[in-house]
Amino acid sequence: MRVALVQLVSTTDSATNRAEIAGQLAALTPSDGLDLVVLPEGAMHDFGAPDLDLAPVAEPLDGPFVQLLTAEAQRLQTTFIAGMFEQTDGLPFNTLVVVDGDGLRATYRKIHLYDSFGYRESDRLSPGAIEPVVVEIAGRPVGLMTCYDLRFPEHARALVDAGAELLVVPAAWVAGEHKLHHWRTLLTARAIENTVHVVAAAQGGDRYTGHSAAIDPWGSIVVEAEDAPAILQAVLAANDVAHAREVNPSLANRRIRS
Repeated sequence: MRVALVQLVSTTDSATNRAEIAGQLAALTPSDGLDLVVLPEGAMHDFGAPDLDLAPVAEPLDGPFVQLLTAEAQRLQTTFIAGMFEQTDGLPFNTLVVVDGDGLRATYRKIHLYDSFGYRESDRLSPGAIEPVVVEIAGRPVGLMTCYDLRFPEHARALVDAGAELLVVPAAWVAGEHKLHHWRTLLTARAIENTVHVVAAAQGGDRYTGHSAAIDPWGSIVVEAEDAPAILQAVLAANDVAHAREVNPSLANRRIRS
């Protein structure tokens, strides 16, 4: 599987963000042979100030953001996973959309809202249903997580128990003391303990940590960005997972199961 991770810096203007995304994606062509392109959490619209009401800017699942992804998926002959705020009758969902050239394939609504480090995401957004979401992309079972979900190992394990061999983690990982260390460590831990690939597309810039990355099932960094906008590409071989699980059968050796 060939994956592209798009690190960007979203604003609180959705039309500007769509233009910026289209501009960055122009660097990709069908000849890249991409199976999956991942954009960060909040790619449609930044979180903004802690008191910014996100309901008025949230979009339906057939709105302009998903329309852009569908057009780009058609052009690149690939599948996108990206973060948006999904319109509801009340507080929006923080939603990942899975989009190919035919349109919306699946959604994952963030389960663990970021009520931590003095921030309260739950004041502005609704949590999703507590159920793992795994989708097949290019013949690989892909589990979906968003940002703060990464801090909950039981979430990743539930995805793996549902068949995931690759975890995709779009994020807007807020910068701060210890935060880059936590980001790298948790991405690596989720890969090692589950013997899976982990790919994470993050928001960059001054407010967020950046450092989008792809991690292999041994916990080695395949590719990693800094904090500026960037597009990374990585090839993730399915037999890497099979080999890691043969050498390190920790999943099979579990004696405590939920």
